[in-house]
Amino acid sequence: MTKADLIEKMAKDAGISKVAAKAALESFVDGVTKGLKKRNSRVTLVGFGTFRKVYRKTRMGRNPQTGEKIKIKGRNTVTFKPGKNLK
Repeated sequence: MTKADLIEKMAKDAGISKVAAKAALESFVDGVTKGLKKRNSRVTLVGFGTFRKVYRKTRMGRNPQTGEKIKIKGRNTVTFKPGKNLK
């Protein structure tokens, strides 16, 4: 399902225009993004799941073409754990 498909479904189910559905979806995505900005933050949607920000440590990897060892920098990433209704 693409973003356009989701907007169309939201508009149909809620009985609103596609413009309003797009604004609602963008507001949701913006809210989740802002909620995950802080260190060790999480956004929980009961029945759907939890988005959590985690830090991946620096580690050693390998270039698959040459076999050369490379250092992979640590970085923040987001994980998602589905809730009971989504499972």
